Amino acid sequence: MQITITARHFDLTNAIRDYVEESARKLEKYFDHILNVHFVLALGNGGNTAEMILHIPKNNLKCVANEKDMYMAIDAAIDKMENQVKKLKDKWSDHQKRSLKQNSQYVYANLIEKGTAKRTVKTKRIMAEELTVNEAIDKFEEIDDPYFIFKNIATDRINVLVKKGEEHYKLIEP
Repeated sequence: MQITITARHFDLTNAIRDYVEESARKLEKYFDHILNVHFVLALGNGGNTAEMILHIPKNNLKCVANEKDMYMAIDAAIDKMENQVKKLKDKWSDHQKRSLKQNSQYVYANLIEKGTAKRTVKTKRIMAEELTVNEAIDKFEEIDDPYFIFKNIATDRINVLVKKGEEHYKLIEP
């Protein structure tokens, strides 16, 4: 992560530079993909202003804090940026979880066939239908497989029915 600092209307001291760099490094614990951080520190009639611009892939985040003391302005800007980064990270993870959930209707079932010398693994792609348990049992009786995979409407999860004799079934819920 590259950190650049611009000071307006005052001379930047080493203490302020070190404080800004140390504070900006705290953001790395929330988000690993920070490209660079740009601070604009300004001294004006209304107080001290700390403007922070964070460059990350596909986004630029910006926040401005105005305080009486420069260190307080830097802290306020860091706090605001932490909130923005947390929101963005949650948004990205929610989007990825939703995407995985939408694609979970396809299930890969591995069938292991024992041969004479070695095992072979056969992968079969199955479209998991949305059914209740009773509907799944009715459909399962119509087919001649040792198992039946379906998406349970009540739990919104993938379930597996396995035949255990003539009239008995085993329901596997992850």
